[in-house]
Amino acid sequence: MAYTLSILAAVGAVALTALVFRRVKRAGEDRDPSGPSAAHAGAMLSAMFLLVFAIAIIVPWTTADAARLNTHAESQAAVDAYWAAAELPGSASEEVRRSLREYVAFVVRDEWPLMKEGRMHPVGAERMDDIRARVTALPAANDDEEDAKAQVLEHLRAISTARAQRTADAAARPPDGLLFLTVLTGVLVVIFPFLAGARPRGLAILPLVATAALIGFGTYLTWDISRAFDGPLAVGPEAFRGALDEFARITGKV
Repeated sequence: MAYTLSILAAVGAVALTALVFRRVKRAGEDRDPSGPSAAHAGAMLSAMFLLVFAIAIIVPWTTADAARLNTHAESQAAVDAYWAAAELPGSASEEVRRSLREYVAFVVRDEWPLMKEGRMHPVGAERMDDIRARVTALPAANDDEEDAKAQVLEHLRAISTARAQRTADAAARPPDGLLFLTVLTGVLVVIFPFLAGARPRGLAILPLVATAALIGFGTYLTWDISRAFDGPLAVGPEAFRGALDEFARITGKV
């Protein structure tokens, strides 16, 4: 409602101004497509389109960049937990390490395809909760084992925090209405010369056709990159595949 009222207020201001100046004797008609009215309106429409288009590009770009950094943080926390698990007592060391390998493999194999649709696999959070619960329940016979538990739990908390951020990144979309405004302002920029009274013919219409094609491509691009894990800017699971390789390397050293 507020946006609608603001648009109506702006239109009303233009209508009132036009009515007042129409009554001024010195005010003249401006029907020329290249006149001051058309030039001013065209410049403002172009500026508005560029502003909306820039926001529609920058928001997904920065979201994808932050999401990519977060995947590296999560995978590194998993590697750190894998290293720290070596100090756990008894068979708990291998059990926790196996669970971490299974969790990371699950993210790459089963969860990543769902993230392209903006959602997470519910089993992923359950797997992480299970690992944390098992480490928390481990009995510690001495201070060294207690310190080992604390280190593993600290890294698991880092994984959970990064996972929560990955969940938010998967569901993130540009603000509602931004794509609509991009399309609307783009269409207005293309048809404005005709609305202003221009009737290009022959070769004169080629620049307008080229402008329309570029605006159409740019508008499609804003929609195609709207999700961090899908499209041309899609964040891939390379960081988690690297963690699996690191697990294998660490295990080979033990």
